[in-house]
Amino acid sequence: MRLHHTELSDRILGGWLGRIAGNMLGKPVERGDHWTRERIDRYLRRTDALPLTDYLPPPPADAQPGEFELRPEWPQCVRGRIRGSCRDDDIDYAVLGLHLLEAHGFGFTTEQVGAMWLRRLPYLQTFTAERVAYRNLVNGLKPPQTAVHENPYQDWIGALIRADIYGWTSPGDPVRAAALARRDAALSHHGTGVHAAMWAAALVAAAFTAQGPRAALDTALAQIPPDGRLARTVRRTAALHEAGAGWSETLTELTESTGDLHWIHAVPNAGVITAGLLHGAGDFTTTIALTVRGGLDTDSNGATAGSVAGVLCGAGAIPPQWTAPLRDQVRSAVIGFDRVRIGELAERTVRLAATV
Repeated sequence: MRLHHTELSDRILGGWLGRIAGNMLGKPVERGDHWTRERIDRYLRRTDALPLTDYLPPPPADAQPGEFELRPEWPQCVRGRIRGSCRDDDIDYAVLGLHLLEAHGFGFTTEQVGAMWLRRLPYLQTFTAERVAYRNLVNGLKPPQTAVHENPYQDWIGALIRADIYGWTSPGDPVRAAALARRDAALSHHGTGVHAAMWAAALVAAAFTAQGPRAALDTALAQIPPDGRLARTVRRTAALHEAGAGWSETLTELTESTGDLHWIHAVPNAGVITAGLLHGAGDFTTTIALTVRGGLDTDSNGATAGSVAGVLCGAGAIPPQWTAPLRDQVRSAVIGFDRVRIGELAERTVRLAATV
């Protein structure tokens, strides 16, 4: 199914806006070992922000010292104070991936991904698996050794957050999206970490033509090994939803089954994203609100869920409280892209997608 140019443009802009808005929503509480589901909701009740229908409110004026330890960037990403997007790696990698495809086309190699990082991405703006891979590149290693040498983060969420651009540029083609994401992910991840990127890219690509989030999730699952822990967690989350379990009950079950994994590991975060998409039922605000309230890597999960929800509904259907404060502007550490317009990024993405 080939989308009309107008619809394609609206869906891709929806993906960019959704990713940025979801990231901004989750950024103040990004620390899963501290900001649990319970603590996030306690904060929202304390600030009279439940149900959550806008960006997080600032801390209450009478908060006690240490009561709410938001990330240092919180003054730039809470409601009433947002003046364009904050800089964040969840957005940097989407920007960098766009530049990679413009420079090298869809036949890019993993080595070219690494070279692009070295040219355009500051080392101190990388984290966990990406920082290890960056260091390995500087020390002369080549893929796949860059992903496995002294890298304890191979299964974490880093490659997943880099995958959206491959879905946006493969509308309705999850097989192609997963293959592109796999080539990118191999620079820094192995095994489950790579499969998580393939799943996310396929999920975004499927959202262009799927009849809702469940159909997109089912399509994305077909692109990863069915017996892996990632696929089993996503299937279990979907099964709980189908059986009528509530959102909170589902996440409690996920915590019990994946609680042995780090809060930045790809598997539990994929479960939170899946729950947010299913219980959000295609509504943009509900989807990103539930996903961020689910805890763990809140800004990354909000970004991915926001991207999928934005593609599903299109930019025109995203409520203005999420988009207006962004002022059509991205802050980015990617050299040459700071303060670029969101609309320009979307237009450049559409040009790539239209060649498919």
